[in-house]
Amino acid sequence: MQLDNVHKAPWNFMWIDGQKVKSANSFEVRNPATGEVIGWVPKGGEAETTQAIEAAARAFPKWSKLPAKERAHYLQDWADRILLHQQELAHLLTLEQGKPFAESMGEIAGAADFIRWYAEEGKRAYGELIPPSRTAQRILVMRQPVGVAGLITPWNFPAAMVTRKAAPALAAGCTVVLKPAKQTPQIAIALFQHLMDTGIPEGTANLVTGDAAAIGDTLLTDPRIRKISFTGSTEVGKKLMRQAADQVKRLSLELGGNAPVIVFPDADLEKAVDAIIDNKFENCGQVCNGINAIYAHIEILEQLSKKIAERVQQLKVGNGTVPGVQVGPLIDEAARQKVEALVAEAVEKGARVLTGGHRLEAGQFQDGTFYAPTVLDRVTRQMAIAHEEIFGPVAPILSFATEEEVLSYSNATPYGLAAYVFTRDVGRVFRMSEGLEFGMVAVNGTSLSVPQAPFGGIKESGTGREGGHHGLEEYLEYKYVALTLD
Repeated sequence: MQLDNVHKAPWNFMWIDGQKVKSANSFEVRNPATGEVIGWVPKGGEAETTQAIEAAARAFPKWSKLPAKERAHYLQDWADRILLHQQELAHLLTLEQGKPFAESMGEIAGAADFIRWYAEEGKRAYGELIPPSRTAQRILVMRQPVGVAGLITPWNFPAAMVTRKAAPALAAGCTVVLKPAKQTPQIAIALFQHLMDTGIPEGTANLVTGDAAAIGDTLLTDPRIRKISFTGSTEVGKKLMRQAADQVKRLSLELGGNAPVIVFPDADLEKAVDAIIDNKFENCGQVCNGINAIYAHIEILEQLSKKIAERVQQLKVGNGTVPGVQVGPLIDEAARQKVEALVAEAVEKGARVLTGGHRLEAGQFQDGTFYAPTVLDRVTRQMAIAHEEIFGPVAPILSFATEEEVLSYSNATPYGLAAYVFTRDVGRVFRMSEGLEFGMVAVNGTSLSVPQAPFGGIKESGTGREGGHHGLEEYLEYKYVALTLD
């Protein structure tokens, strides 16, 4: 496999009714590390989305009636094909999104894991037989697929999010229309190529690229779409909720976050530092459940800040295709400008830059959207960086003195996706886990996304879950049947 040639594959089509569909209009896809145009993708809109919905609606009766075991065969085959082509898919992902190749390899493996999990979990969409209220009565509860699902995926994990949404939908018996992010459509097209190669019935899975507003509006206004699953900004999520209300469409929303990590004096600081850096600087800090603020107890504030800064200084930044690179570019210039503005405002108000704090533009960085991995201390709650989602490689460090104080700080946000705690006090583990107003809490670690667990948030971080049997339930309806035997 010549990895250097992989990006030259012509991923310049949509998938509608099992066919490759092109468009008279197209848009470019650029490598954020080099600024190079690496492909052109069809600019579809209302017409193409309607065609995809029509195909999915035609395919739904047949697909939904297949035994779960047969649907699982297609999904298992899809996962096998993805892993067989893991390296070239990872290389395409790195070229398109910018993350280091090692991270891309992990994401592709994780994408296959989600498919395999749901291939099996789809066989366990059990119903119920409820004790009757009178003789000759039987009460049954069936679980049936929702119908056609509209799936909208983000650019930061453009492979994993395709399978995290499509796999449970397909396993449940739904057919799908997927819209990938405009920045990273090619990896979704490539993944669907492997799904089509399984021989899955035409129209079962469709993919439309192009005008986000036109595609999204069509998905929301067409009554044949019974379910929307969206991962992206809270602003867009709220708009989707308003539009979905007209038809009372079912929604799953994974939106913005403001994740704190809280480090107590009794924590293993070396392990805490490693875990914090792995999380904070993964994908150049562009992670929805990524750490946004580091709360260090005053007893260990100086020690923890020093250790984090020393480790961050050692991170290797560059083009993700280069071996050993740990931090790639931000997705685009707008993202870099946002990070710059947050850091500048914090410094103006008294924060201190321990390392980084500037864009990288010279030499190998000149054509990309790179920003130096940054650590700030003396950060206060009055600074925007303490409560706005950074989505970049910047680690702000704040201090606290008591459990009550840090719970108050952490919960004073409209978001509630993820939180992290480091302590070896068992009582504190439960007090913090129960007191933090977040949908997910990790203790003595910072890894949360696994196929068997329900990933998702509360408050303005969204509704619904991906992962585990909870993720399958997002695509199933309950039907109550009251049967009289005489």
